[in-house]
Amino acid sequence: MKKLLFVCIENAGRSQMAEAFAKAAGFDAMSAGTIPSKSVNPDVVNAMREVDIDLSSKVPRLLNMDMLSRADAVITMGCSIESVCPVVLLEKMNVKKIAWNIEDPKGKDFKTVRRIRDEIRDKVYLLLKEIQ
Repeated sequence: MKKLLFVCIENAGRSQMAEAFAKAAGFDAMSAGTIPSKSVNPDVVNAMREVDIDLSSKVPRLLNMDMLSRADAVITMGCSIESVCPVVLLEKMNVKKIAWNIEDPKGKDFKTVRRIRDEIRDKVYLLLKEIQ
């Protein structure tokens, strides 16, 4: 089974949702951020609760070389801050890289957070079909 690593800047929204959807589908997945937040975005927790996934006990994690070395594929969620973008860290890694340009739910209204959740779910399920 492939080990998937979902990466964003704060590991407080997009990558947490992607990891959760992949795990719910039975895949080996983890997530991390280049500058982790202190907690998962409460709106993300609530949006995921609506689809029966509990992120309330999750804590954002710092991306490290061990995670990268264990991953078969690294999926970046999209970023707009070049100096902390995980893509920059991955350029020299010998790992499959997939870049998703997904809007950050931070500071967005709940309707937008739901839309982002659904977009991530659809992308995760499509990816999982491709790698099975």
